[in-house]
Amino acid sequence: MDIPKIKVPQKYIKIAAWVLGVFLLLFMVAGAIAYTKRAALLKTMVARAINKADKSYGLQVKIGSAGFNGLSTVHMTDISVVPKDRDTLSTIADLTIGVKLFPLLFGDLKLSKMTLNKGKVSVVKRDSLTNLDFILKRKKKDSTAVKGELDLASLANNLLNQVLYKIPDEMEVQQLLFEYKENDTTHLTFLTTSATIDDGDLKSTIVVNQKEATWHINGLMEPTNKRMDVLLYADQKKVELPFLNKKLNAKISFDTVRTELKEARYRDDTFKLKGSWSVKNLLINHEKIAANDIVVPDAKVDADLIIGKEYAALDSTSTVYLHQAKFHPFIKYTLKPHKIYEVKIHAPDQDAQNILNGFPKGLFESLDGLKVQGKVKYNLHFHLDTAIPDSVRFTSSLTPNQFKIVKWGKTNLQKINKPFVYTPYEYGKPMRDIMIGPSNPNYTPLNAISNNYKNALLTSEDPSFMSHKGFVMESFRKSFVVNFKEKRFVRGGSTISMQLVKNVFLSRNKTLSRKAEEILIVWLIENNRLISKQRMLEVYFNIIEMGRNVYGIGEASRYYFGKTPANLTIGEGIFLANIVPRPKIALYKFRGDGGLKDYMYPYFRYMGNIMARRGLTPADTSGYGFYNVRLREGLRQYLLPDTATLDTTAFDDDDGQMPVIQMEDNAKSLFDRIFGGKNKDTTNKSSVPADTVQKTKKQLRQERREERQREKEQEEKQNGNG
Repeated sequence: MDIPKIKVPQKYIKIAAWVLGVFLLLFMVAGAIAYTKRAALLKTMVARAINKADKSYGLQVKIGSAGFNGLSTVHMTDISVVPKDRDTLSTIADLTIGVKLFPLLFGDLKLSKMTLNKGKVSVVKRDSLTNLDFILKRKKKDSTAVKGELDLASLANNLLNQVLYKIPDEMEVQQLLFEYKENDTTHLTFLTTSATIDDGDLKSTIVVNQKEATWHINGLMEPTNKRMDVLLYADQKKVELPFLNKKLNAKISFDTVRTELKEARYRDDTFKLKGSWSVKNLLINHEKIAANDIVVPDAKVDADLIIGKEYAALDSTSTVYLHQAKFHPFIKYTLKPHKIYEVKIHAPDQDAQNILNGFPKGLFESLDGLKVQGKVKYNLHFHLDTAIPDSVRFTSSLTPNQFKIVKWGKTNLQKINKPFVYTPYEYGKPMRDIMIGPSNPNYTPLNAISNNYKNALLTSEDPSFMSHKGFVMESFRKSFVVNFKEKRFVRGGSTISMQLVKNVFLSRNKTLSRKAEEILIVWLIENNRLISKQRMLEVYFNIIEMGRNVYGIGEASRYYFGKTPANLTIGEGIFLANIVPRPKIALYKFRGDGGLKDYMYPYFRYMGNIMARRGLTPADTSGYGFYNVRLREGLRQYLLPDTATLDTTAFDDDDGQMPVIQMEDNAKSLFDRIFGGKNKDTTNKSSVPADTVQKTKKQLRQERREERQREKEQEEKQNGNG
C-alpha cells in the first residue's frame, strides 16, 4: 500500500525559514558583541578563577598576562600557583590553550590545542605536610556538602570524561619538569623534554633523575573518540621505579607496559569500559612475596569493567594471559545496601605444562624444571556478605584430565617414601640433621606408635586427614569468617598434609610464594598418590616439633615420660597432642611435682569426650588419664616454681629472643586459656599475669573475645567431624 505524501503549506515553510533566520541573526550579533568584548570577558573570567582558587582552595594564583590569540585560543605567560603557607606548586612560563566552541555551548570544556613551554610542577613533603594538602581539605568540604545517594556509574563516567577532556587533540610541550621532594632526603625529577600529539600520534621523551634514565610514552591518543593505545619503555634498559622501591622496600622493573582503552560508554545507569593492559619481563622483589626475584615474562589482561549505581565489577568476559596459559576472572564489589565481595576464577581445560610455564619465574623454587602431561582446569568461588559473614562461601578445585608427572624438577616429591635427612629450623637457623629412617633409634614406624597418641593428634589437628585430598574447604571457609571478624589474621586452615609439605620440602621464609608453592605441592602429592596417607602420617609423627630441640614422637615420648611411643597412655597422648601448636611452652604446663596444672583438666575432658563419641577411646568420667600424666623425674628439676609465670607469646615467633620470667601467676597458652577457666593453684591474688603487663583494657577484652571465638570454632569443628 502506498503511503500518502503529506504536503506542507508553503506559508509554514516561509515562517520556519524566517524564525531560523532570526535566531541565526541573533546568534551572529551576540557572537559579534562577545568577540568585541572578549578581552573584557576574559579579564573577568580570570579574576573570578583566581578569586575562587583563593577562597575554595587557599591557592595564590598569579598570571602575568592573558589574551586571545585567534577566535578560541588563549595565550598566558608567567603563571604561578602557590598553596597558602606551602611551597610553590607550579610555574609555567608560556601557555597557549585552545577550546572547542560547540561543546562549550553545552557546558563541556574540551581542549582542542595546547602549547606549553618551560613549566614546573613541584610536590614537596615536609614531615606530615605537603603542598597538596589543599586537595584533602577540599574533599572534606565536598563530603559534608554532598547530598543524595552516590552513583558509582555516573561518578566513573564523569571522572573519565574530565580526564579525556583535558587531553588536547593537538599538543606540544617543551621542558616540563615534575619533581618530588621529601624531607630533604628524597628528590625525584621527571623532565619532559618534549611531548607532542599530532593527529592522534603521541610521542614523548622524559628524562628521569637527571639522565639516570630516559623514558618514552608513545602511541595513539584520541580523547574525543575515547580511544588510546600507549606504550611506556626506557632507552636501552628496564623501566625502574626508584620511588616505589624505596617506599615499599621492594624492587620493581619491567621492559614495557602497554595500556589500551578500546571503548567507554554510559547508558541506562551503567558505565562500561573495555580495554587491555600488558607487561613484558616484570620483575618484583619483596620479602613478603618471595625471598628471590619474581619475573613475569609476558602477561596481559583483556578487561571488561562494568560499573552500576551501587557496584563495580570486572566481568567474567575478561581474560588474563600468562604466557600460553589463560583464565577468566570475575571480581565484584557491591557498596549497598551493605558491602559484598565476590571473586570467581575459571581456567578452562588446558595443557598442564602451559599452566606451569605460565607461572612467574622464581615463584616455585622447588618445582623448577618439573615436566608434566595432560590437562587441568581450575574453578574458584568466594562470596562474602559483610552483613552476615558467617554465610561466606568458598570453593576451590583443580581438576586433572589424564595428568601425570614425567620428570621431577629441582625436588623429588617422592623422596620421603625412602629414608631421608630432615633439617629442622629454629629462630631461622638449622638445628641439626635428623635421619628419618630405621638407622635413627628414635625413628618410630606408624605401627609402633600408640593409638592413644595417633587418635588424640588427629582429633585435635586434622580429623578428616585419612579421607581428604590435602585440603578441607570448610576449614578455609571458617578461617575467612574468623579473620574477617577480627580484622586480622587469627586462624589458618592448614591440614597435616600442608604442614608436612611446609616442613619437608620448602624453605622457612614466610612469603606468599611459599604458601602458594605449598598448596600446589600438596595437590600434586595427594591427587597423584605420590605418597600414601600412612607414610605421610608416619613421617609427620617423626618430624613434628614437640619441645625445645625435641623432634618427633620417639624423642618426645622418651623426653617427657621416659618411655617408647608404643606405651603412651590416653592421658599422655592427649597431652602430647595439646602441645603441637606451641611446643616450646610444654614444660610450663607441669607443676613442680611433675603433675599437670589444673587448668589443663577441662581440655582433657573436652578432647576425651570427642574421642569417646567416635569410638576412639573408652568413655571416662575421671579426666581421661589427666591425673596419671607425670613428667619424667629427671626433668622436674628444670621446672619453674608453681607461682612463676612468663609471657608465653615470646615463644610464638622464631625471633631469637628468650622470654622474661616473672614470679607471678602460672603461664597459659592461648589454647590453654580457652579451656582453663580459673586456675585452682594457690597464687598471689594481688599479682598480675606476665602476659597482661603493659596491655590496655581494650587489648585484654580483645583477647577474651578471641578466646571465646576459638572455643566456639573448635567445638563446631569437632562436632562437624564427629
